Amino acid sequence: MKMYDEKHLKNVVLIGAAKSGKTTLAEDMLFEAGIISKRGTVEERNTVSDYHEVEHERGSSVYATTLHTEWRDYKINLIDTPGLEDFAGEVISSIRVCDTAVMLLHAQAGVEVGTELIWDYVDRYNKPTILAVNHLDNEHANFPLVLEQAKRFFGPAVTVMQYPVNQGPGFNAIIDLLKMTMYRFPAGGGKPEKLPIPPEEQAQADALHNELVEKAAENDDALMELYFEKGSLDEDELRQGLKIGMMRHQVFPVFCVCARNNMGSGRLMGFIDNVAPSAVEMPPERTEDGGEVPCDPAGPACLFVFKTLLEPHIGKLSFFKVLSGEVKAGQELVNEKGNTIERLNQLFIADGRNRQPVERLRTGDIGCTLKLKNTFTNHTLNEKNFTAQIDPIHFPPPKVRVAIVAKNKADDEKLGEVLAEIHTEDPTLEVEYNRELKQVILHGQGELHLAVTRWRLENIYNMQVDYLPARIPYRETIQKAAQASYRHKKQSGGAGQFGEVYMTIEPYYDGMPPHKDHPVRDTEEIALNWGGKLVFNNCIVGGAIDARFLPSILKGVMEKMQEGPLTGSYVRDVRVSVYDGKMHPVDSNDISFKIAGMMAFRDAFHQAAPQLLEPVYDVEATAPDVMMGDIMSELQSHRSIITGMDSGNASQVIKARTPQAELDRLLSALRNVTQGKAKVKAIFAEYAPVPQDVQKKLSEDYRKVEQANGQH
Repeated sequence: MKMYDEKHLKNVVLIGAAKSGKTTLAEDMLFEAGIISKRGTVEERNTVSDYHEVEHERGSSVYATTLHTEWRDYKINLIDTPGLEDFAGEVISSIRVCDTAVMLLHAQAGVEVGTELIWDYVDRYNKPTILAVNHLDNEHANFPLVLEQAKRFFGPAVTVMQYPVNQGPGFNAIIDLLKMTMYRFPAGGGKPEKLPIPPEEQAQADALHNELVEKAAENDDALMELYFEKGSLDEDELRQGLKIGMMRHQVFPVFCVCARNNMGSGRLMGFIDNVAPSAVEMPPERTEDGGEVPCDPAGPACLFVFKTLLEPHIGKLSFFKVLSGEVKAGQELVNEKGNTIERLNQLFIADGRNRQPVERLRTGDIGCTLKLKNTFTNHTLNEKNFTAQIDPIHFPPPKVRVAIVAKNKADDEKLGEVLAEIHTEDPTLEVEYNRELKQVILHGQGELHLAVTRWRLENIYNMQVDYLPARIPYRETIQKAAQASYRHKKQSGGAGQFGEVYMTIEPYYDGMPPHKDHPVRDTEEIALNWGGKLVFNNCIVGGAIDARFLPSILKGVMEKMQEGPLTGSYVRDVRVSVYDGKMHPVDSNDISFKIAGMMAFRDAFHQAAPQLLEPVYDVEATAPDVMMGDIMSELQSHRSIITGMDSGNASQVIKARTPQAELDRLLSALRNVTQGKAKVKAIFAEYAPVPQDVQKKLSEDYRKVEQANGQH
């Protein structure tokens, strides 16, 4: 492969809502450059980027796929991304390492929900952006309306570079305002014919060209002076002004394409070559400690791993961007995480499943390598004697959760290993081994995300699994003081067991006064791992219980607090005062007093007005004004308490408190009633009392399970 210097390398991410045509446009770009000899289609399942089996089954992208094309002495690295929020991790990591984003807009649907969600990440990373209006052959195509929507959403930076002459089923011509030429495409697409602008289009083309000139000039003082002096700018001057504007997020050029018919991709690639910034023109990468790594071809070798892919029969593939210097096959680099040495045995340029070996990759380029033992997504590899840890990609928190079990119990251990592998590949899928809930919990971005994970388990790893509702981490406490005693006595031939404990329990709160009925000899205050406190008072007088048995009583209380009497949930915020008891000179021992303490606590707890607490989340839903009624209705039907409302630009923000027991169903319901247009955030707020009817049912269910298991 030809080697390109850093100024002739362009990294472009294709983004947009589902079905906007990203994969088809990528296919056009590879075909036009001669990388492939025939264009595939999503329907025929033979495109270069959507090559995974799950993508063939779904008919849409699930993974971000790295590709490359070579166009007029430039190398363009492309990353084709999914268009659904469930696969946001693939999109975010791709945006992070690319230097220009091409946002596809459907000529009928315009700025869709997926467009809005993805734009948040583009805007956060401040990436130069090109808008490409696709599907201009659609019978309902409406370029002016899409342009109006884009200006309303993206702002005044939207700048028309091209417009269609005859949108709709007969579409085949574009007016290019930079070159002031009409491109007319042959019936099968491909290389267009360059023609003069028709007389009937001249006035509109002149007006839009003048707007383009003004937009380019306003981004640079020198260009503005030239514009005032000459009254216009030539093509090179326009390119210069547009590049400056793109890098400042003040120009979003609008192009016209019809990817299905291979129209417009060549002109788009030419603009990427000549105007879109290369990595060396972009701001330096930031490090975790606030430093910078300039994109310097003469600097020390530094690469950043942005994606990990596990492929059957191949192993682990690590995709990276060279941030500085040059990397070579066989080179040894230092992984800053753990300070380990990794050898780059082979380097590849990837085009979907096809990988072309190369000997070296230069600054700004994107490539992949095989079988790095200790390197994963977000890791930095550096030349020896150079230290930098690149600020990691910040993935969104999970939105839904489910418990997972292997249908075959013999697969339990293997399931844990497989889920760890999948998390390596997809950091937005989190795996939690919850000892409290006694479940393995999968946290994902949405129901489709979890469904694809299940497909992979069953079809790639040959493992049958069930998804179950994830349990709720309830807490138990008490509302009033109560007393109880318990005598543990056991005689079985030899040495027996004897211990008797009297205790008082009370609801605990910070700053509460000392126990009023029994003088306290000493106190132990324990901050519980699951939240809240246990205060344990020794109120024994006269040696009724030897001091050496107090730790055993405390141990028994703690064991029962880890499996509360009401529902088996953790107990919190209780003060226990042991004030009396009895011993036996021979049969008393630690186990006797541990059991006596546990059972006395259990009996007292049931008399102390036990209260079940549930985790409650602060929920914030942002959506268009017209959807507020539906959102309010769903919130109220899921036991939510509305806490406030704020207004935004043509949108409203509703704030509420929602129990976790309702949260998963609520998020799914909100996605349905708003067609995915609501942006919803949920953050843990507090533990709050559950309604009495809910507490009664949960307590009865727990008692039935105990009885079924032979417990009392």
